[in-house]
Amino acid sequence: METTGVPTHIPDYSLLANRVKQWGQELGFQKIGITDCDLSQAEAQLVEWLRKSFHGEMDYMQRHGTMRTRPEELVPGTIRIISARLDYLPESMSNCEEVLENPTLGYISRYALGRDYHKVIRKKLQRLANRISIETGPFGYRAFTDSAPVMEKVLAEKAGLGWIGKHTNLIDKQSGSWFFLGEIYTDLPLPVDSVSTDHCGSCTACIDICPTQAIVAPYQLDARRCISYLTIELHGSIPVEFRPQIGNRIYGCDDCQIVCPWNSFARMTQETGFAARHELDSPRLVDLFAWDEGLFLARTEGTALRRLGHERWLRNIAVAMGNSPFSTEIVKSLRARLEHPSELVREHVRWALDQQSNRGSPDQPGIAVISGW
Repeated sequence: METTGVPTHIPDYSLLANRVKQWGQELGFQKIGITDCDLSQAEAQLVEWLRKSFHGEMDYMQRHGTMRTRPEELVPGTIRIISARLDYLPESMSNCEEVLENPTLGYISRYALGRDYHKVIRKKLQRLANRISIETGPFGYRAFTDSAPVMEKVLAEKAGLGWIGKHTNLIDKQSGSWFFLGEIYTDLPLPVDSVSTDHCGSCTACIDICPTQAIVAPYQLDARRCISYLTIELHGSIPVEFRPQIGNRIYGCDDCQIVCPWNSFARMTQETGFAARHELDSPRLVDLFAWDEGLFLARTEGTALRRLGHERWLRNIAVAMGNSPFSTEIVKSLRARLEHPSELVREHVRWALDQQSNRGSPDQPGIAVISGW
């Protein structure tokens, strides 16, 4: 656990908690909450989720034992967690829908269009910790944002930042769900906030809209079926049964958020760093598929897209192109990758060409281009 600052006096912790929330908002966070370390109920749910193998290849979900659900084991001395929320929606949801409805464009989950959120949030959390230390003197803490075995959504729910919806994302009644989370584990005995209550009611919009039926029951997600898992976490071949449902989603999926009624209250982010780079908010599939590895690395530098790697980038785009209406331009683009060094890429290219061939007809110019491979 890190320490920082110069000793001054023992603070009024109730007053300090209020100031922490004020300082957080001054740093750009939309909301700050505080909770304790009791995650016993979440631990039982996580064990059952893992038992069902819903985590797929995400071995890190079980790699650290009980550290994920017992904060004091991850960071000894922790008695409180400061949970922070930062909005990221870079455009209106109508723009999201327009891209999804155009099969010649690639849809990238809106959290990944701009600067890598890890860097943005870590910097803000560090500044918040520094500000706290001016008031308290040295104190124990560690800051996280999706970077360690931390139950972010559960902690945020307990800290009053929102409730975990039926799609398993966190929802705020005033702002929807388009936000990132970050945490400061600390040894400061701050007063805790009230747990958020559930406001999903009888709504099943997120369950009904999921292209692959990954939300197998309210509040239960089988990640192995989720498009975000299939296009980001999965390293091998995307199961053929799910490829048609992926549509033009080449990195992640936002469908359950787009359809959520509470997101009618969502506000666009004030963080300029989250704005789309290189026109990735509405890119043509054939243009993206033409990127070589060097261009991929250059265009994704400093973004969450970088972790995908060029090979899986091509894999995902090939699937989307296979789902597109017949096009000689797409066929030509796919055929240019038939001899790619990666069998993973070649397999998905062959599948995509098969789909294009099935959609072609003798009266469409260029049908002969895709025959005989």
